[in-house]
Amino acid sequence: MIPAITALLTCQLAGEVLARALGLPVPGPVIGMVLLFVLLLLRGREAPTGLGATADGLLNNLGLLFVPAGVGVVLHLPLLARDWAPLSLAVLAGTLAAIAATGRIAQALLRRRQG
Repeated sequence: MIPAITALLTCQLAGEVLARALGLPVPGPVIGMVLLFVLLLLRGREAPTGLGATADGLLNNLGLLFVPAGVGVVLHLPLLARDWAPLSLAVLAGTLAAIAATGRIAQALLRRRQG
């Protein structure tokens, strides 16, 4: 478990360093996740020992990470009340874009798999 957490945190740290050093508009943890994905692809089918169990343990407790977000929403309620229209539009547009992109990618992957 310790080596798996170390691998996850190392990828996150590397992503954070890259994001800040290169001035990228992408959060460091997202870059770290891409780095982890690339490392797993290079490694082949075999993931490091315990990485799956560690990831499952983190995902089982993911709900705890929503507590700070909920506190932030309550803290900024006046701001949210003032700017509800652009925020709602951004959430709606982002959701529709994500659904459309997911559908297109799924179609492309199914076509590729069928031949």
